[in-house]
Amino acid sequence: MNVVVRNVIRFALLMLLQALVLNNIYLGGFVTPMLFVLFILMLPTGMSRVWVLLIGFGTGLLMDVLSNSPGFHASACTVLALCRFWFGDKMLTRGEDIAIETPSLRTLDFRTLSLYLFVMLFVYHLVYFHLVIFSLHDLGRIWLCALLSAMVTWVVAVVYQGLMPREKR
Repeated sequence: MNVVVRNVIRFALLMLLQALVLNNIYLGGFVTPMLFVLFILMLPTGMSRVWVLLIGFGTGLLMDVLSNSPGFHASACTVLALCRFWFGDKMLTRGEDIAIETPSLRTLDFRTLSLYLFVMLFVYHLVYFHLVIFSLHDLGRIWLCALLSAMVTWVVAVVYQGLMPREKR
């Protein structure tokens, strides 16, 4: 299947899953899984920075519209897209000049993918909860929400990755 078609299908699936199911889950008042950011994390590593930033912003903006929030997702997704270049792609390619079509369990080993997903999900949730709570008096709550949400989202992302059909390497 074509890479563009695969990414469009993944985008639609993740956005619908987030908007219809995951946005209604609040575990203990601290945990909200945000699986839709997996779309940004699974974009090819060789993509242009401008395109990844635009896609990140657009994805977050669409989620803001679907969840009726004032730009929290757009800001956090843009920061996430930017962080992919600072250290995300370097974790995946180990500093080599190669492009990975889709960072997933099909193309990477479990340890590398797990570390990449957890670090990136934690960055996203940290920015998101800083914007939502917007108080320096609640830093402990912000970090707790970000850590727990990143952990739950990581588990859901690994399960999602495991459910995807495997191809031969």
